Amino acid sequence: MSQITHDRLLIIDFGSQVTQLIARRLRELNIYCEIHPYQKVTDAFLADFAPRAVILSGGPCSVIDAGSPRPPEGLFALGVPVLGICYGQQVMMQMLGGRVERGHGTAEFGRAFVTPSQQKTDLLQGWFDDTSEQVWMSHGDHVSAIAPGFEVFGTSPNAPYAITADPVRNFYAVQFHPEVHHTPKGARLYENFVRLAGFTGDWTMAAYKDEAIRKIRDQVGDKQVICGLSGGVDSSVTAMLLHEAIGDQLTCVFVDHGLLRLNEADEVVAMFRDNYNIRLIHADESELFLSALDGQSDPETKRKIIGGLFIDVFQKYAHQIEGAEFLAQGTLYPDVIESVSFSGGPSVTIKSHHNVGGLPEKMGLKLVEPLRELFKDEVRELGHELGLPASFIGRHPFPGPGLAIRCPGEITREKLEILRAADAVYIDQIRRHGLYDEIWQAFVAILPVRTVGVMGDGRTYDFACALRAVNSVDGMTADYYPFSHEFLGETATRIINEVKGINRVTYDITSKPPGTIEWE
Repeated sequence: MSQITHDRLLIIDFGSQVTQLIARRLRELNIYCEIHPYQKVTDAFLADFAPRAVILSGGPCSVIDAGSPRPPEGLFALGVPVLGICYGQQVMMQMLGGRVERGHGTAEFGRAFVTPSQQKTDLLQGWFDDTSEQVWMSHGDHVSAIAPGFEVFGTSPNAPYAITADPVRNFYAVQFHPEVHHTPKGARLYENFVRLAGFTGDWTMAAYKDEAIRKIRDQVGDKQVICGLSGGVDSSVTAMLLHEAIGDQLTCVFVDHGLLRLNEADEVVAMFRDNYNIRLIHADESELFLSALDGQSDPETKRKIIGGLFIDVFQKYAHQIEGAEFLAQGTLYPDVIESVSFSGGPSVTIKSHHNVGGLPEKMGLKLVEPLRELFKDEVRELGHELGLPASFIGRHPFPGPGLAIRCPGEITREKLEILRAADAVYIDQIRRHGLYDEIWQAFVAILPVRTVGVMGDGRTYDFACALRAVNSVDGMTADYYPFSHEFLGETATRIINEVKGINRVTYDITSKPPGTIEWE
């Protein structure tokens, strides 16, 4: 069966914290791209991947050090455009005959301003309307001599080769990070680069839907598929896509782990079973999960218990579905990337992703992950293509472990009921004020402390809670939402008056980083 193909751009990752943002900027331009760690990219890989263009990411290493990361030598003989960013620029210069030196007072971290040289390049169309452009620098080493064939097109106070290019070979290199928002015209630079590379922007969500359906049918054949449905956007879009691809071969298992929001189980069952006629098993396993979590306070332990029980529950219901050979789940591209270390070695675990890897062979089910190439906002766009209601697609993200990670410390049924009620009031407040669609994610966390209060003439000793609301493009970084004091005061009053068990309300103004969006 013929497959839809796209022009592909390869991003070689050298360990930058913002490599994913490069992919986001390109996806916004309808360019299909993939991120691969440098040690995976061999000459054989390049021949198989056949990229139309390549971007070399930034990274924490120094090209001067022995054994520092390198792309394969054959990259520069492919005859395709290459763009090096920060470390990517330095490694290009080092490998192509230039020179890189240690800082010696030329390091730049944060905002800088680049001014143009006399030469012009199509890479910078739309730049330098004024005398300089703001960019975001993050480098200690610096290029001290550019490689033969390269020319200088922009400089900054500490980077005399801030923008360089070899127009004959279509090699481009910049010392700054165009992918971050602190480089205001960075998106235009990427747009210029992919235009120079001959991309047509053929990667649309309508085309992706058709291609994904075709791939699902090829992979599954006439076998049965069980899909873990959490009620969140990711798993719901997965279920809808599978239903369109294979119809009655799909059975969804909605696991009610007792950690859902107020009335959420009923809403999910009604939408899928009643409105879309999808075969659905409502597995009320709340006692199983809550019993296993009893007395547990460590967040990683809680996540692993929940992830393990999900697998057990899937296995249990899979045995009841004759011919089930596949398990479908809503793994996204950021989950895949965050679960791989660019160096090939152990990386710091911020928090476990229960839907990536670690599925034991004893399940006897093969994985179907039709969203693993998509970012979150692309999943929402796919949901629109599949006809899911806008009100559902626009819901704020909800984590797989549910309220367990919004309940720091030990989980009790009492705390969960209080948390559900407080969260419902908070979201209602946000909707009443017309703010829901302006916010990436909002929720309440119940804190593992009790505080003294006064209600009426009596003393109270109840829980405190924290309100959380953030804005984000992709969930990788986030800033707290700037509610007015009037909104916060009104919301705190409603929660304390309407929710028995809470007598103190706080607002979390931590950004990500250093914090995470969720509390655990």
